[in-house]
This record gives sequence, C-alpha cells and structure tokens, in this order.
Amino acid sequence: MSDERTSPDIYDPATDPPLTDLVVCSDLVAAKQPEEVIISQIEQFGYSEDAVFGIKLALEEAMTNAVRHGNRHDASKRIRVRYAVSPRRVIIFVADEGAGFCPEEVPDPTAPENIERPNGRGIMLINAYMTRVSYNAAGNEVRMMKANERWAP
Repeated sequence: MSDERTSPDIYDPATDPPLTDLVVCSDLVAAKQPEEVIISQIEQFGYSEDAVFGIKLALEEAMTNAVRHGNRHDASKRIRVRYAVSPRRVIIFVADEGAGFCPEEVPDPTAPENIERPNGRGIMLINAYMTRVSYNAAGNEVRMMKANERWAP
C-alpha cells in the first residue's frame, strides 16, 4: 500500500513507540473506528483540548479523503492506518489503495476562483492543524505528526 520510507520529523523508530497497524474497509462508518481508538489514547496523555480537536479533524479529513478520493467508495478496497501516540507527539499514517495524487496540484481552496469548489479543503485543514504533514511517493498515504505543546522532557 505504501513504501516504508519515513521522515524522522514525522516518525523516528529510534525514539517513537512502534506503529500500531489498523485496517478498515473503505466506508465512511468504518473510517470512524481508528479515530475512536487514537483519540482515546491521545486524551490519556493529556494533550490540550485544542490539540485533540485538531488531530481529530485532521484524521477525519484524511479518512474521508481515503474513502472518497483514494478508494472512490470501492467497498472491496481497504484503508490502512498506522499510528503511535506518546506524551511527546502523535504520528498517524493513512493509506488507501487508490492511484494516489500530487498534493502540489490540488488547487488552493481559498483562491477566489475556487471558493465554490467542494474539493481541497481537507488537505488545507490537515496542514493547518498538524505540526508536520508529508505524503509517500505514490501519493496514496498521508503522514501526519502533531507535537504535544504540553510535553516537557
């Protein structure tokens, strides 16, 4: 589904906990399951309400994009979510089985000519709420990291 290369600013196996792997069917209802699991873990580590809100929103957008745009509502396809939660940061990878896309080619949803268009806002929100965002080379996996502003070593 995706290559295994990661950027240390998103995930560093030397310092981050191992990634937990979840696979769900490509359905908007099933896409909520990882959110519930991940958000409950984040809340246990004392992330701020604003951080929890932002992570939840970014994950919802990533999952919705995977179902709608990546897998094109194909129920035979799956979404793979890999994540790690620690007091320091949250790492979430969401991969679909679609052909992928080039994030740089998505039109700016805030540009006057795109205000009425329904696409592109999810990516904008993910970038706004997460500390770091990247994509695999195929463009079918978003990699997100949110630093915990309350964390002190």
